[in-house]
Amino acid sequence: MIIYTYPVQTAFTDRDVEMIQAKFSIKTLEFTQNPFALPFYFILQFFQLLILLPKTSHYLCFFGGYHSVLPTFFGKIFKKKVFIQCGGTDAINMPEINYGNFRKKWLKMATVYSFKNCTKILPVGDSLIQSEYKYDPLISAKQGLKNLIPDLKTPIQTIHNGFDTDFWIDFGKARTAMTFITVAKGISNPVRARIKGIDLIEIIADRFPEATFTLVGDTEYKTEAKNIVVTGEQDKIGLRKLYNNHQFYLQLSTSEGFPNALAEAMLCGCVPIGSAVGDIPLIIDDSGFILERKKSDILIRIIMEALGKDFDKSRIKSRSRILKEFPYSKRKKELLELFN
Repeated sequence: MIIYTYPVQTAFTDRDVEMIQAKFSIKTLEFTQNPFALPFYFILQFFQLLILLPKTSHYLCFFGGYHSVLPTFFGKIFKKKVFIQCGGTDAINMPEINYGNFRKKWLKMATVYSFKNCTKILPVGDSLIQSEYKYDPLISAKQGLKNLIPDLKTPIQTIHNGFDTDFWIDFGKARTAMTFITVAKGISNPVRARIKGIDLIEIIADRFPEATFTLVGDTEYKTEAKNIVVTGEQDKIGLRKLYNNHQFYLQLSTSEGFPNALAEAMLCGCVPIGSAVGDIPLIIDDSGFILERKKSDILIRIIMEALGKDFDKSRIKSRSRILKEFPYSKRKKELLELFN
């Protein structure tokens, strides 16, 4: 049995479970993101792992952090393989924007211990291994596991995210011109809003009053812009419908690993405009537009260029990029091979 631990259940973890349970027995153990609940969850997780130990063959963790310490310890003591999926914040140190595991003493210690002592690290993108960050000049350039843990010797294997190309589809219908969408939870928190690039969206919304900008994920976010529409979290069907009603997807994050929503939107025919952080440039490649520096004047020029392109040709290119490079089947194959 595979024990799968994570700090919070997401569509990403659900998809992994779906991939794995077709071939192996898997048990999920959700941890917590509440710092005050940590002592209780460490005790709970210890006894959960102990009780399940006789049936356990592997440990799989989504992100490195507090929740991966005990699975890593159990794996080391009882000679069981431990795989940790590095997803973004666990390979980042950005105190300038209050983001990343490595800016907090105890969380850093938990993350470093986990990555140093697990069997293999599975980043969702190569940028999380080692990167020179240049997008925002106010933020430290040295990011990624090998920069933040210089003596790291644990084997690393990148397994990119994979997407259901049969569900995320372009309906082929005409779309309202000058419509932009982005998906980001928790943006009523100013720190989170900056991380997700909402500050830039506010600027360009003012510059393009005739355009419509839809923010999905947090109804508590307040804006004075009349052309910014804020909606709450959506299920998959709701998201697919929204993507198919918009021409462009904005992924203007200050920090990112391998964003799922970007690829899903591209499969639905949204033309991507993304920041040059994490694996966003790899995902988009030549199917959209990349903002190399966090400068609103450059972004405005990019949007004007994007609006001048033939949308129907561009939407086909966007979908084709994900179909070719990041299908569900590819990730499933690479993930299942770990447990054979």
